Amino acid sequence: MRDFVITTDSNSDLPKEYIEKFNTTIIPQYYSFGDTVYGDELQMPPAEFYERMKNGELPQSQANNPAVIETRFRAHLEQGKDIIHIAFSSALSGSYNNVCMVARELSEEYTDAKITVIDTLNVSLGESILVIYANELKAKGISYEEIVKKIEDTKNQINVQFTVNDLFHLQRGGRVSKTVAVVGSVLNLKPFLYVNKEGGLSTSGTARGRKKSIQTLVDRMKETLGENPDYSFPVGIVHGNCPEDAQTLAEKVKADTGFTNIIINDISPSIGTHAGPGALGVIYHGQTKAAAN
Repeated sequence: MRDFVITTDSNSDLPKEYIEKFNTTIIPQYYSFGDTVYGDELQMPPAEFYERMKNGELPQSQANNPAVIETRFRAHLEQGKDIIHIAFSSALSGSYNNVCMVARELSEEYTDAKITVIDTLNVSLGESILVIYANELKAKGISYEEIVKKIEDTKNQINVQFTVNDLFHLQRGGRVSKTVAVVGSVLNLKPFLYVNKEGGLSTSGTARGRKKSIQTLVDRMKETLGENPDYSFPVGIVHGNCPEDAQTLAEKVKADTGFTNIIINDISPSIGTHAGPGALGVIYHGQTKAAAN
C-alpha cells in the first residue's frame, strides 16, 4: 500500500505544534495591506495585523496560488505518496476550486497517484480538528479510503459558533448583507454567527456586552453537543487578538461541558480580514450543523 500525506491550508489555523508533530504541508492563503502581500514567506504577527485593522487599515484577502499548490503537492507525488487535502469551505473562498484544479492536472501526470480534496464546508480550527482526526486514524493504520470516508462522514458534525465586535468587515467581504450589518451597528449589538451545513455563514441572534456574548457561546455549544458528546475530539477556541476573552471562554467550556482538551489559537489574518478584531469563536464536534437560515 502506498504511503500518503494529509495536507491542509493556512486558513485551518493548525497550531505550530501540530504542524510539527504531523509534519503537515500547509498551502498558504494570502492577504494584503496596500500593495504588500503576506501569507507565505512574508508573515505578519496576528497581534500586529489586528492592531492595524483596529487603527483603520483595511486588508484584503486573496485565494491560494495554483503554482504554490502544484509545487507542494508535486514534492509528495515525486516521493510516491498519495495526498488527502483538507480544505477551507468552498462556500467562502475560491481556494477549494484552485486545489481541485491542480489535483486534476497532477492526476493526469501521476496516473498511479491518488489525490483527494475534501471540502470541509468549514473554517479555522474546524479544519484543524479534522486534520488531527485524520492523522490519528492514520497512526492507527486506517487505510486511505477509510480515512476519506470518515472525514466526509464527520465534517458536518464540526460546529463553529462565533461572535464579532461588529459586522462591518463581514459585510465588506460580502459574507453578510448591508442591512444586517447596519442594523447591528446602530443597535450596538454583538452578533452571533455560525458556519452552516452548506459551508457559508448564517446569523443567529445578538447579545449585549462581552460577558453575555461569551456565556451565550457556551450555551449554544451545550445546546448542540448532542446527548452523548464525543470527548475524544478537541475543542477549538479562536480569537482576533483578544487572548484574555479566549481564555475566559475556554474555562467556561471546561466548567460547563466537561471538555478538557482545548486548543486556543489566533484567527489567521486571511480569515481575520473578514471577522475583524475582537472576533471570538468556539469549535467542537456535536450535532449535525444547521442549514442556512
